[in-house]
Amino acid sequence: MHATFTFPRAARLLAATLMAMLPLQAMAGLMLNPTRVVFTKNQRAAQVELINSDSTPATYRISLVNRRMTESGEFTNADTAGPDERFADAMLSFSPRQVTLQPGTAQVVRVMLRKPEALAAGEYRSHLHFEKLADRSSATSVEQQGANAQQIGVVLNSLIGASIPVIVRHQTEGASVTLGALALQKSGQGAQLVFQIARSGDSSVYGDISAAFTPQGGAEQVLARAAGIAIYTPNPMRKASLAMPAGVNLARGTVHLRFRERAEAGGALLAEATLALP
Repeated sequence: MHATFTFPRAARLLAATLMAMLPLQAMAGLMLNPTRVVFTKNQRAAQVELINSDSTPATYRISLVNRRMTESGEFTNADTAGPDERFADAMLSFSPRQVTLQPGTAQVVRVMLRKPEALAAGEYRSHLHFEKLADRSSATSVEQQGANAQQIGVVLNSLIGASIPVIVRHQTEGASVTLGALALQKSGQGAQLVFQIARSGDSSVYGDISAAFTPQGGAEQVLARAAGIAIYTPNPMRKASLAMPAGVNLARGTVHLRFRERAEAGGALLAEATLALP
């Protein structure tokens, strides 16, 4: 039996606040903590809290999937490993595989690792996927009227889910990162700072990006931030951009782009680059 537990009111309010900070696919009443699992050295077990922050009961199905990151940061399903790709699913197990949670309750999902003998050095990754199953009793019916005046009922049962990476590092040496190809692009929607994050080494990198602007003779001001940016192995590069706030005169100064470890990892500066604006 897997126990669930109820959050007090203060914790539920905190959960609602944190949900607003999660990626879109992790919303709709589904929260995960932590949002990534990394096995290093002799670690063999980890746990993830699955939280139903919605106002109705929900059933979640849990599975392991393999995914590949594109240069733009999007994920695609990966049926077989490509060159230099290493999936972790064969050495991972987890429990439970499905759970129904009442509003404001959480379930601990335990993830276990068993490394095979003579495992090749490197970083292995799969994704733990949490799928919120549709509630048949609350399915939405959409009526459409055709040319022959017949009514066609369509039932929409949408599946909502979120995934987190599960990374196994075995005898890895680490990674380094550089920032480059900075450019300011302006359009009718405003200005964007585009750039590239280059990764080298045998491990993925993960951190936060910030862009600051220093006008000539003025003080530096932070313009934009993005948290939880990853470049996974074997990708050598990721293309990204940050939207610049409206009303800032981006001229005659310097844009300073910084990539740091997450605060909980120490916040060390991993890479930085500048762009001079005439």
